[in-house]
Parts: sequence; structure tokens; C-alpha cells
Amino acid sequence: MPLELTQSRVQKIWIPVDHRPSLPRTCGPKLTNSPTVIVMVGLPARGKTYISKKLTRYLNWIGVPTKVFNVGEYRREAVKHYSSYNFFRPDNEEAMRVRKQCALAALRDVKSYLTKEGGQISVFDATNTTRERRHMILNFAKENDFKVFFIESVCDDPTVVASNIREVKISSPDYKDCNSAEAMEDFMKRINCYEASYQPLDPDKCDRDLSLIKVIDVGRRFLVNRVQDHIQSRIVYYLMNIHVQPRTIYLCRHGESEHNLQGKIGGDSGLSVRGRKFANALSKFVEEQNLKDLKVWASQLKSTIQTAEALQLPYEQWKALNEIDAGVCEEMTYEEIKDTYPEEYALREQDKYYYRYPTGESYQDLVQRLEPVIMELERQENVLVICHQAVLRCLLAYFLDKSAEEMPYLRCPLHTVLKLTPVAYGCRVESIYLNVESVNTHRERSEDAKKGPNPLMRRNSVTPLASPEPTKKPRINSFEEHVASTSAALPNCLPPEVPAQLPGQCAELCQAKQTLVPNGQTVLCASWLCEFHEVKAVVLNDISSDGSAPSPGPRGEAWGGEMLTLMEK
Repeated sequence: MPLELTQSRVQKIWIPVDHRPSLPRTCGPKLTNSPTVIVMVGLPARGKTYISKKLTRYLNWIGVPTKVFNVGEYRREAVKHYSSYNFFRPDNEEAMRVRKQCALAALRDVKSYLTKEGGQISVFDATNTTRERRHMILNFAKENDFKVFFIESVCDDPTVVASNIREVKISSPDYKDCNSAEAMEDFMKRINCYEASYQPLDPDKCDRDLSLIKVIDVGRRFLVNRVQDHIQSRIVYYLMNIHVQPRTIYLCRHGESEHNLQGKIGGDSGLSVRGRKFANALSKFVEEQNLKDLKVWASQLKSTIQTAEALQLPYEQWKALNEIDAGVCEEMTYEEIKDTYPEEYALREQDKYYYRYPTGESYQDLVQRLEPVIMELERQENVLVICHQAVLRCLLAYFLDKSAEEMPYLRCPLHTVLKLTPVAYGCRVESIYLNVESVNTHRERSEDAKKGPNPLMRRNSVTPLASPEPTKKPRINSFEEHVASTSAALPNCLPPEVPAQLPGQCAELCQAKQTLVPNGQTVLCASWLCEFHEVKAVVLNDISSDGSAPSPGPRGEAWGGEMLTLMEK
């Protein structure tokens, strides 16, 4: 079995990794400065669960760990056999106690998820139609230092409500022994029970201090109040782009390219003979679908443009749809990468989602690049997207709610069209092979490849991650053992005598570690870190014999030595 490789934090040399417990890695960059509880509000059959699941899928896709807590599921667990709408009558005191206990149980799980399980956002999916219930949730959040954002779904269109009941509610476990007519009648009476005590959010009077968005009539209008932070603004932006109109999204890769035949990644080659044959087959397929106002999107690379040209339809070019940038590995085969850059090859095998090609991109970078494409896809009706393998994996992971670990290994074969049809709480996928042969570009994850200790990967080989804590703090104690073990044999790059003060510089000397601190910057020897300073930046290796040093550059970086940014965990 090949050795797992990593780099030391302090010098660019490759060393076999040890198998002692490594520092934990966060699951992604923190986009929230404190955990957030999203609280759904609204009468039954107003699309709250639809919004909850769709929003959760989006937030997980962009790298924000999010989970839905549906109080209805807690209620079904507590009350095994649902009898009728009488359970939801406001004068049914015993049932009211059960429902409150279910809500409290869900909130306990919310707390556990946000404080112990690495979650950043919880979606509390329930009706929450009374101010008393919402006040209870606000107190819970205040006690635990959670932010709260309310999403109220309001719909007075009886046809939309009836459609929602038919498509979703009558097939729920509550009505497994009822026919459709009985289920519809009982659910309408259940709604009447909630209407008697419903207190909508009122941002003009009672709720003016709350952060909230009201989604009115399935997205026809919105009312937004007191958005507090970046993640709340992204949630608002996302909700303002989604719709529930029936539509079909077609995803496919370009026809087989010359680089596909040669086994090369990246580049900008044209179609092969079989690739052009697929483009013609795709044109016939689109014609057979007989879709009105079909929009066609392609990347700005030759292979997708040549595929789109064969359709003889107007198409848009998106730079965001270009293939993942392989940096120095562009137009190389995997065998060439393994021979030329064995360390890079090993690092990518260990963590394909977070790994970033030198001067290139990671899958995480690609997700960020594709976010505007997702937003625009959510606004559209019928669309055909012609793209590339890594791009298609990212788009497919969004629609199918796949994790970051699964995303880089999704099968997206050439000459196959994926037909996506949004359904109640997800997406139905049909794979349509157009009967044109092609090479297989899919690579399974190696069984021998194991994840190395990601915090010790070389700088910029992975997308930088934020501190797991809301406020960054030095974490030297847990880090020093790793540094000591990997750097004991490395030469000390600091000169024998460190000047107490640089000419023309305001400097102080940290006596404990002999660390020079000019103008608030921390200058570090490559073999240790100063525990008194959080900034860890520069290797100083060319102080002149008279004790002077070059002046810092515009950002205080150019201290005449190599700059090594040490990712703090």
C-alpha cells in the first residue's frame, strides 16, 4: 500500500504521514458567526416542508451543515395511530400537551445538532402559528446564543392549497388507511382547527424586531424584515428565486472530445467523430421532446459549443459552466500526473472534494462558481445544460441532495442525457442513453486511498477552511506536538543573533521564544511558533549582516523571505 503523503506546515518538503490522532478538520468554511435556527411559520398545506427541504438541500450544497427537524415526525413517533382532525382541536388539552412535548423534544435535538454535532443551521419545521409558541422558541434560542430567522408561508389561493393536499398530504402516514376523499375532508378540517388560533407574523407591530421573510402566494410577493447577517441574506435571495411551476431540466455532457480519447483532463479540444455523431443525436432527441421555449446553455469551451451548434437553436454561453481548472495538470493524463506530480496525485486521491490543483480549482471552488447557475436554473422553466463532467457532478449533487464526499464520484457518462423532473420533496431522474459509443472517463475512488490528516496538507492544496470556533483563537497547545515531530530535523532558518530592533522599524522582542514582532506582524522561525501571537506568517531568512531587513510591502508581507501562510485550525 502506498504511503499517504502530506507536507509539514513550516517547510515545503514531503514526509510520510504518521498515524497518530490528527487535528480535527471542520466540514467546511463557517458562513455563520453563530448557529442559526430557521423557524417555519404557516398553516398546513402552505409549502413549509417543501421550502424546508429545498432550502436545506441548497445550504448543504454550498457547504453549510444544515438539518431539518420536522415536528410532525416527532408527533407521529409519539402517537402511533392517528385517529382524526380532533387531535388538532385547540380545546383538546391532552393533545395540546403531547404536541408541546414533541416540539420541546425537537428543540432538544436542535440544540444537540448545533452544539455537539457540527451543525451550523437547523430548520424547525412546524406550524408555529401562535405567538406563544414562537416566544418559546425565541427564549430557547436566547438561552443557547442561537440566531433566529422566521420564514412564513402565506397562501390564500384555494387551488394551490388543494393541489398541495392532493400531491403530498393524503399520501402521508396519517392517512395510509383512508381513501383520497376521506383524507381530503379530514385534512381540510385540520386546517380549520389551526385557523382558529392562527396569529400571522406582523413586522409592522408585534414582530418588528424579528428577522423574517413572508413568502406570499408561492413566491408572487415577499416581505422581508431585519435581515441580520450574510447567511440570512443568502437565504432570502434563494427563496426569491425558487418557484413551483412544472418544468423539466436536461443535463448532459458535451460529445466525446479529442482529449477524452487521449485520456487528458482539461484543455479546450474539439469533438471527435463520435462526439459529432452524439451532437446530431442530441438534436433529434430535443426535437422529439417538443418543448416550448426550451433554453440551451453551454460553456465557453469548444466541445460544448460544437455540441450546442448542432441543435440549431439559440443558446447562451456561461463561463461559469467551464470545466474545473486543473492548473498545472491541464492537458495531462492521470498517468502523467502520477509520474510528474506524485504528491499532488496522492493528495487528490485522499480528498477529492477539498483538494485544489496547484494554480487551479477544487470541487468546492467549483460549487461556489456554479451558485449563480443554480439560482438562474431555479428561476427557469425548461432548460438544457450542456457542460462538463465535474460541472455536471456539482449540478447533479444539488438536485439529488448528494454530500460533498459523494459528489466527485457521481457517474456522469458521455452521450447520456439526464432528465430531471422536480417532484414534491425532491427530483425524479431519468437517464437516457442516445446510443452513441464513447470512452469511459469515470474513475472510481481507489480502495487503497485513505484520507490523510487534512490539517497538515500543504498550503493551497485544499480550499482554506475557517476556524471551527466563531471567534478565532490560537490553538498552539494541540498543534505543537505535530510541529515538534515534523520539524525537529529541519534547519533553523533564523540567524544566530536576532536583532532586538530593526533600524527604522517599531519592533519588540518576545523573549520567551526570541520572536521578532515588527509593526504588529509576527516573524517566525520555520521550526517553531510563538504561543503569544495569533498571526503566523513569515519565514525570515535574509536579514543582512548589519541587522537590517527590507521594509515590509504594502501588506507587510515582503520581509525578504518566503511567505508561508499557516492555516490555523
